[in-house]
Amino acid sequence: MSRIGKKPIGIPAGVEVNIDGRIIKVKGKLGELSYEVPRRIAWELNEGTLTFTRESDLPSVRALHGLARALVQNMVTGVSEGFAKRLEVRGTGYRASVSGNKLTLNVGLSHPVVVEFPRDVTVKLEGTTTKDQLPTTIVSVSGIDRSVVGHWADQVRRSRPPEPYKGKGIRYEGEYVRRKAGKTG
Repeated sequence: MSRIGKKPIGIPAGVEVNIDGRIIKVKGKLGELSYEVPRRIAWELNEGTLTFTRESDLPSVRALHGLARALVQNMVTGVSEGFAKRLEVRGTGYRASVSGNKLTLNVGLSHPVVVEFPRDVTVKLEGTTTKDQLPTTIVSVSGIDRSVVGHWADQVRRSRPPEPYKGKGIRYEGEYVRRKAGKTG
């Protein structure tokens, strides 16, 4: 039995779970999400808990068992609390600005990098500080769908990943970047 798949999902107060055929719809104070459960996975909703079972022990079905449970758990957490990723834009002259649904990054390239984000993702700038003698701007990415928030934050990070010599670039908050020694001379 899958260790993740067999754990029941607790439905918090204020969250509605509706089942329509193979589609599970979760609605909460932050929004609504839906997921179509694979055919070989069954579920049961009892007194505020949702449990998943599988019909066989084939490796592909076992993988879907844990995946289905994890995706529905993320939906429940997303509509009740939401998800957030924080990015640090670190470097001298590196700036970020938000206008409408676009994030504009000036990160040492010959042109500004403009990244457009979807409607259900919220992007905020949370001020500038100094870390390791480099000016740092915090960009907060939040939303109800964990995969969309993580994917969009990764797209922003890929526009200028952190470099190992001076530590400049875009990184997740708390991410460790292994520093290298420069040339001696």
